[in-house]
Parts: sequence; C-alpha cells; structure tokens
Amino acid sequence: MSLVRTVSDTKRQFYAHHTRPINSIYRRVVEELMVEMHLLSVNANFRYDPVYALGTVTSFDRFMQGYRPERDLPSIFEALCRAIEGDAQKYRQDAERLKTLASRLSIEEFLSWSNSLSSREGESELYECFKEIAFNDKFKYSRLFAIGLYSLLEQIDGEAIKDEEKCNEILDKLCETLKLPTEKVQKDLELYRSNLEKMEQARAALEDILQADRKQRQQALLEKNKPEDASGEKDGASSS
Repeated sequence: MSLVRTVSDTKRQFYAHHTRPINSIYRRVVEELMVEMHLLSVNANFRYDPVYALGTVTSFDRFMQGYRPERDLPSIFEALCRAIEGDAQKYRQDAERLKTLASRLSIEEFLSWSNSLSSREGESELYECFKEIAFNDKFKYSRLFAIGLYSLLEQIDGEAIKDEEKCNEILDKLCETLKLPTEKVQKDLELYRSNLEKMEQARAALEDILQADRKQRQQALLEKNKPEDASGEKDGASSS
C-alpha cells in the first residue's frame, strides 16, 4: 500500500524544482495555491478536468500579476504542477483550448450545454467535460473549479458578469444544470473577487514604496555627485 503524499512532501518537491527565493508578498499566494492543489490531488474523488485546469491557471496568473522578476513565473508554475505530479504544459494547453471553445458561445448556449453543445462540431470536448461533472455523484467540487467556470463566463460575456445580480442569476442556472452547490460556488467566487482586489491594493502599495525608495536613492546620488566649489565645499553649501 503506497503512502499518501503529505503537504510537507509537496512543499519539498516544489522547492526542489524552483530553487530561487519567492518575492515576499507573493509567497503566501504560492503556498496557499500549492496546498489547495495538493489537497485535491490526494482526494480519492478528485479527477482532473479542463475547467479545474483553467481555474488553476487563471488563479495563478491573476494573483501573480506584477511579480518580479517576471522570468521566474514559468518556473514557479512548473514547480507547482510537478510538486503534485501534474503537467504544467497540459494545464495551460487545456485552459487555452477551453477558453477558445467558450469564446464561440453565447451565455444562452453555455447554460443549455446539454442541448446546444452535444451536436455542435468542435464543441464536444466542452460537452463531454460538463457531462462527466453533471452525472458524477462523487464529483469533487473545488474553489479552483468555480474560478474556472467564472473564467469561462468572462470569456463568453465579460460585460454581463460585471452586473452582480445578472452574474448570480447565470451562476444559479449553471449550478443547477451541473448539479453544483450554488451557495458554495457564489461564496467562493465572491471571496476570489475580493482577494483579487486586496492583492491589487497590495501591489499598488508596494509600487508606491518602491518608487519612494528609488527617489530617495536618486536624490542621495545627486547629493553625492554635486561638484565642489573652489573652497572645497559642495556647491550650494555654506562655508564655515
């Protein structure tokens, strides 16, 4: 009988694959996402699907926006996936393909997926994905799956879901057809949007601090490089 991986095992794997330090305000984002992915990966009822992949990719990309150095982002995402024995390339390919499929649909077609997608050429992947969810009594719902659904709605009609009442109405109908916990989905997405706003505020505050620091260093450099007058005093300084 094989032992189930622990969170500590997953963290060790992550830091073995990504050895560079992680920028301080983003470290919590990375570790929380890592733990969430880990707990799903060791759950007996969890099955990887493209909607979950889209939610994972979207969550990572949005919360890690503005990360420096930017060149480290692919390595961090690769390490997250490898730490749970996943494939980062598959996550991104499945996410992009799903977004492309969704961009061809209307909200009405998306909500009536069982009728509108089953016979449409090129949409069978999305139909099969939803069918597996709707008819699986043991489907393991997750926050990342909800974010994936929300990302699909953004792709279909970004303006419609900016209206909170309309967005909740759409989610109600979608949860009903997919047999998802409506209240849980809405609460998870509300928290997701709230956390995105907080992260944006944290990034803005950090940028303000960095700009102030740059100005101080530039001013100090200018002071240091001021030319001396004939008496040996810095130009503009009072003589004794």
